[in-house]
Amino acid sequence: MNIPEIFNLYYKDNPELLATVATHSECVARKALDCLRLKGIEAEEQFVKEAALLHDIGVVRCDAPAIYCYGTLPYICHGVEGRAMLDSLGLHRHALVCERHTGSGLTIEDIERQNLPLPHRDMCPVSIEEKVICYADKFFSKSGVLTEEKPLKKVVKQMQRFGDDSLRRFLELHSIFAL
Repeated sequence: MNIPEIFNLYYKDNPELLATVATHSECVARKALDCLRLKGIEAEEQFVKEAALLHDIGVVRCDAPAIYCYGTLPYICHGVEGRAMLDSLGLHRHALVCERHTGSGLTIEDIERQNLPLPHRDMCPVSIEEKVICYADKFFSKSGVLTEEKPLKKVVKQMQRFGDDSLRRFLELHSIFAL
């Protein structure tokens, strides 16, 4: 199954959300690939492109009407839900990117401390491909001007809201991928 077929499977009744997720994900894919290429980092570029395009597939099942999401799950669940959706299609590596891109990754401690409605397991990016997508994702929103890259200062401020550990993990990613 190719990427357009996957989106058609889940988004055929929500063209507004499809347009939002597609634009956001294309920006994330472009930045992720730029980070790898300009830093000379070896990675599976085709996989990065595919996984970046699919990383937010789970938002379709979440409740976030401001961005055309009319599902029932809390938005924080979109990564875990995306993993389940892509696992069901046999795309297990892509599925892990969905689960591991939220914030700068989520640890069991984060999940417990914040009482998040998520499985109690580490959900931090592991592979270089997962890490670069997680990093690039922080620079683009699914609301406002979708193609406008956020300045680093704004990303850092957003990451600080989730605690010192989250900010530290983001800054570690930044030290690897900053252009």
